[in-house]
Amino acid sequence: MKILLTNDDGIMSEGLQVLVSVLEKEHEVWVVAPDRNRSAVSHSILMDIPLKIKKKAKRQYACSGVPVDCVVHGLRAILKGNPDCIISGINHGANLGTDILFSGTAAAARQGALYGIPSIALSLQSETGTYDFRHLADFVLKHLENILKLSERDVFVNINAMSPGPYERCVLTKPSRRTYNDGTEHFIAPDGQHYAFFKGGSIDTEDCEKGDYQALVRGDISLSRIHAQPLGLHFDEELWEALCIKP
Repeated sequence: MKILLTNDDGIMSEGLQVLVSVLEKEHEVWVVAPDRNRSAVSHSILMDIPLKIKKKAKRQYACSGVPVDCVVHGLRAILKGNPDCIISGINHGANLGTDILFSGTAAAARQGALYGIPSIALSLQSETGTYDFRHLADFVLKHLENILKLSERDVFVNINAMSPGPYERCVLTKPSRRTYNDGTEHFIAPDGQHYAFFKGGSIDTEDCEKGDYQALVRGDISLSRIHAQPLGLHFDEELWEALCIKP
């Protein structure tokens, strides 16, 4: 199988390189990944500046863009055609529920799904700060063909697990609703310039039956099928008439 790998942590990240070493045992693996950390860039794409693409190793290329750039230019300039699948990760840290909106890891898989290519986002969480990526990489290698059956046009698979493993169960889940208690810090410099810093904060996760967060806490591997296209709410004809919105 011909596989395109990317991520948002950067081409030299351990999670990506472990995945390369495992998958290339049985597959033709290509890597087009950011040349630096591009975490939390969501589904952005760089349109107004030229990107630099540099070969780093056999079938491995670093791109100065963001994860979606890596998918777009990887397909157009490096592979010059579609692979059998696209895998983004393994990310340092989980991408659960609402996290998916911000995740560059998920965005790369979403872009693949928009192109009609079976795509997977992989993320690993650690409670200790120590990451053992091999168990999750081995799981993907073992079950890759069946996992890809969960992906289709406009749908990608979002996989999360807790380090270190090994894992006893994998479960099909749905995204959990998460609320971010983010903080910021501001100061005015002597030159009058206003500086702002994002500080992050705690995250509240709603209890959700079959939620991806709950699966992760149990120590299971979580697999969620995620729509790549925006989904609108059901159109309510009675509500529309009652609102009387007219030009």
